[in-house]
Amino acid sequence: MATDSVRMGVDIGGTFTDIVLERGDVTFSTKVLTTYAAPENAIIEGMHQVCAKADVTPSQIEQIIHGTTLATNALIERRGAKTALITTQGFRDVIEMRTESRFEQYDLNLVQPEPLLPRQMRYVVPGRIDATGTELFGITRAEVEEVVDEIAAAGYQSVAIGLIHSYLNDAHERFVAEIIAEKMPDAMISLSSEVSPQMREYERFNTVVANAYIKPLMKSYLGRLEGRLRGEGIACDIFLMHSGGGIISIESAAEFPVRLVESGPAGGAVFAANIAARYGLDKVLSFDMGGTTAKICLIKNQTPKTSRVFEVARTYRFKKGSGMPISIPVIDMVEIGAGGGSLAHVDSLRQIRVGPESAGSEPGPACYGRGGDRPAVTDADLILGKLDPENFAGGSIKLEINSSEAALQSVLGDPLDMDATTAAFGLAEVVDENMANAARVHAVENGEDLSDYTMIAFGGAAPLHAGRLCEKLGVDRLLVPPGAGVGSAIGFLRAPFSFEANRSVYMKLSDFDADKIKILLSDLKTEATGFVRRCDDTSEILSEFKVYMRYTGQGWEIPIVLSERQAADPDADTFFDLFVSEYTKLFGRSVVGLDVEITVWSVNATTPPEKVARVADAKSRESAPGVGTRKVFDPARAEFQSAKVVDRNTMDSGQTTDGPAAIVEAETTIIVPDSRTAICQPDGCIDLVTKGEQR
Repeated sequence: MATDSVRMGVDIGGTFTDIVLERGDVTFSTKVLTTYAAPENAIIEGMHQVCAKADVTPSQIEQIIHGTTLATNALIERRGAKTALITTQGFRDVIEMRTESRFEQYDLNLVQPEPLLPRQMRYVVPGRIDATGTELFGITRAEVEEVVDEIAAAGYQSVAIGLIHSYLNDAHERFVAEIIAEKMPDAMISLSSEVSPQMREYERFNTVVANAYIKPLMKSYLGRLEGRLRGEGIACDIFLMHSGGGIISIESAAEFPVRLVESGPAGGAVFAANIAARYGLDKVLSFDMGGTTAKICLIKNQTPKTSRVFEVARTYRFKKGSGMPISIPVIDMVEIGAGGGSLAHVDSLRQIRVGPESAGSEPGPACYGRGGDRPAVTDADLILGKLDPENFAGGSIKLEINSSEAALQSVLGDPLDMDATTAAFGLAEVVDENMANAARVHAVENGEDLSDYTMIAFGGAAPLHAGRLCEKLGVDRLLVPPGAGVGSAIGFLRAPFSFEANRSVYMKLSDFDADKIKILLSDLKTEATGFVRRCDDTSEILSEFKVYMRYTGQGWEIPIVLSERQAADPDADTFFDLFVSEYTKLFGRSVVGLDVEITVWSVNATTPPEKVARVADAKSRESAPGVGTRKVFDPARAEFQSAKVVDRNTMDSGQTTDGPAAIVEAETTIIVPDSRTAICQPDGCIDLVTKGEQR
């Protein structure tokens, strides 16, 4: 973009809607409460606020990039469209049978999550494609019309089509879609061969059902949003952040809304990767804590870790396996119910539990004074002195400390025989330990030692808790970048245009077919590049090639990255060597004597990442001036301490402040524990290090 361009990033969260406007190199931002009934209202309100700050009119905005939790919330709350699934005879119950695994092995009372669609909303048609893509049994128009007539009579708004092995041969799915389009012209149609052309029918069927389920909702919302923006005089293109960390057109987003399920958190990971590149950091722990959830992501070599499958709407304490698997490209992160609005309660064992239920923005935490009477994390932060009740969200919301005290006392204090302050201390420690434990598990699962990592914290609540999290994890360095309170929205403006095309084609290395592989990867590259070109018709497009490989007989694969040359001239020995190297890194050893097989092929087309200048570390020169003091509770010492209050906007490069301190700004507050020293870096990042450590 031009150096004087005007761009806007919009992130709709569970509690706040964040708006960031960039005018050239200058950034303006605001936070407004999310309006659930009509999310576009908060966007318009926030847009006018940042335009006034930047002294521009909405018509001057040249590009809008948007991410949202609406798709996720619709799946969690089960408030999508009336949807039918058409599948192959004999596979009607796949999404209910799941994989027959138990996510809590020894819980005798375990209840598996209900499928998104009950049995009576799932229909079958004859015909069969085998595992090689060959038609075993044909399918006739009369057989399909009989099923479609039944669906039409029942008044379905959306239809998902998921037939067995359609990722290899989509002829039957397209035949069914044609008949639905003729007989139900107003219905929305989703094909699994387009939404998720990958093996494993449980994940693929779930993904196409989820896409169909939220498609009418998201298409309606995106249409309303576009109409409102056009009504404000905005004529620029509108793009959406997708779960894989790139940007797609609003038309593609409306067609494949399931790709938006993790769009907000993905923006945060891109934001953290951009900061990592500026500081030359190869091992980063991204920590994003907003109003509803906290997200943790590993970033290596300035690139977030990605995955092909993730779970949404986990129902069992956010435990892996208890949610709905969605097989789309996604930035791999662990998400827990630990946001500022996460509600606390006392369980049957007299233990404090936090989340996953959230107060959201309506009514919000008790301290918002909007009718909430249950304590949230924000209430504990207020009681412990981390928040200024007069300047929360830039002063737009006045916090009621008496309401927080009453909620903490009645819900936690009275049942546990403690005062409100002790209850707040317990709540905060529980939520911090939950997040620390999630980070430890995520690191162990990926074979990483977090003591080697630098944490980058953003989101409205993260800077309040990140210092304590570093103490628990043994992380010595923490960066809180400028705009941390609206980090995901800034990340949208840093993301490249990208689209990842996947296909499942099974091949053993002993049956390696180089010509077939060349054609397959070329087709995937053409498909992915075509999506990107719809968004950007001038920039260079780079291609990233991956194959997913495993030893024969294993259940899951690991990703292997190929260079452009290796993809253009595939060689079995090269593939084998790459696989053994990655497998050994992950598991510590290889397996001798077993054949290796490839199950999924992937090409990600992307515009080049934004070039960033390396930031030179500031040299400590003087103490930052304070604007007062306040009592802040130090959980490591279990006592209140007098903390220096510093205005972040007045800190110059090289200025420092020792903990305990509170560095305040409009969108958040950075709590500097007694164990840390904070220094302002030349780009405005606040760099917290263990006292005595030199950078």
